[in-house]
Amino acid sequence: MPVVGYFTAEIGLWSELHTYSGGLGVLAGDHVKSAADAGIPLVGVTLLYHQGYARQHIDSNGVQTETFPEFDPNKHLTKTDITITLALDDQTLLAHVWKADIVGQSGHVVPVYFIDTRHDGNTSEHQSLSSRLYGGDDDMRIRQEYVLGVGGVQLFDHLDVEMQGLHLNEGHCTFAMLELLNRGWSREDLAKRSLFTTHTPVPAGHDRFDWSLVEQVVGDILPEDARELVRNAGDSEKGARCSMSHLAVALSTSVNAVSKLNADVAMTMFDEQVIQPITNGVHHITWTSPVMASFFDQYLNDWRTQPESIANAETLPIEELNHARATSRAQLREYVLSTTGVELSPDRLTIGFARRFATYKRANLVFKDLERLRKIGAGKIQFVFSGKAHPRDQGGKQLIRDIFESAEQIADEIPVAFIENYDMHTGLMMTSGVDIWLNNPIRPMEASGTAGMQAAMNGGPNCSILDGWWPEACIHGVNGWAIGDAEDDRDDDRDAENIYKVLESDVLPLWEEDGDGWSNMMKASIAASAGFTGHRMIQDYLEFYNQFS
Repeated sequence: MPVVGYFTAEIGLWSELHTYSGGLGVLAGDHVKSAADAGIPLVGVTLLYHQGYARQHIDSNGVQTETFPEFDPNKHLTKTDITITLALDDQTLLAHVWKADIVGQSGHVVPVYFIDTRHDGNTSEHQSLSSRLYGGDDDMRIRQEYVLGVGGVQLFDHLDVEMQGLHLNEGHCTFAMLELLNRGWSREDLAKRSLFTTHTPVPAGHDRFDWSLVEQVVGDILPEDARELVRNAGDSEKGARCSMSHLAVALSTSVNAVSKLNADVAMTMFDEQVIQPITNGVHHITWTSPVMASFFDQYLNDWRTQPESIANAETLPIEELNHARATSRAQLREYVLSTTGVELSPDRLTIGFARRFATYKRANLVFKDLERLRKIGAGKIQFVFSGKAHPRDQGGKQLIRDIFESAEQIADEIPVAFIENYDMHTGLMMTSGVDIWLNNPIRPMEASGTAGMQAAMNGGPNCSILDGWWPEACIHGVNGWAIGDAEDDRDDDRDAENIYKVLESDVLPLWEEDGDGWSNMMKASIAASAGFTGHRMIQDYLEFYNQFS
């Protein structure tokens, strides 16, 4: 099959390699791992950020501040002898290239290359392009995207494989398409041999740059009809600025979104473009805790190489399942105590909420009526939160302060812990150790919600607004719970009330009853996750990749 270049601005391969900020990067990491498992000739291309994404610090009042410590790439990556040379700002930019080899279950290797502008031959401004993920202003961001796209295509000149297909993980990578046109690909070739994946239905999630800035950075490779392309692709600004996502869609035949609902939303953003849904999946080995993995090794034959066998979770023995889950819950309690000082109870229902702290995700919604929450949950429930707000997102930072304020008011009846500096390690501790996974975005603004898939795989039922992946998986009262009735308008009072109703009427009664009801819920949750693995996801992408030749 054709060699596919997979371009992404961020990637989460493992927790300590801080070249990711959230779900988009973790999804990219799961994508390349799943491709390695499946033996797909994929080549990952991204940027190296020596300071990664912001390290989060939270004081006792919930005030977030950030630092940007350097990490040593030598501890994580192998430096190649490749040097990329690019024309930028009337100068010659030089870039080192680092590499990580991702070895799949079959032994197949997917290489991931990291372009690094920290080269002694560069100006300090050009060296800084490899400092921070999503840092700086438009001047920095567009140059990072130029290095990723144009430099990423040039990278293949130094490899012993020819890129025959292009997969762009969001609009940050769009300049790769322009460089391929510059190198002689026709528009028909590019359209046939490329796939663009759009994730976010939030307008702020799509990069837009002034045309004068785009012309200054990319020069002659910008098509003469670029403004028309963006406008005709359905840009809400009618081409006033260069929308990277709309430019990518205009040059692609194949475009996919990351859940069925997300595809419906995306089709309202990109005129006359058919958006195919490929619901995200999580790499099952990465996101199953060691405790649960050992349990699956014993009772789910070949689940590592054939993750569809996770669908047979109804055969899992209840006593052993409960023991594995109790161990995972205890590990989370120990982690929470060591990181926050909050002591959780083994007997209470532990509710988890962790994700990027954007305002539409409404992290503080469950605290909207504290008296109602006390009435329902005093002495019965406890919360674990984690998540970063973007350093410039004051609304997201306010959500964290709101949670701390609410936590202080109910601490005697309902413990609340907030783990700072959310990363992949904390994510696995939480998704494997909580009892239910709470998610309450403003529908339909959640693209997918892969953390919920991770929780389900570890036996943690979801309790969620019917957004992202959850409408495709939810069987209310069987493998989790729906919050509300798929309402699309924002109504925080209604949605908070729906959370309280489902906790009071459905979740807590099942948690407190004798018998095997909760254990069967956990088994159904695990079984449902079989449809949301990276293995299933990569098979869906293969239908597009096979058309690239």
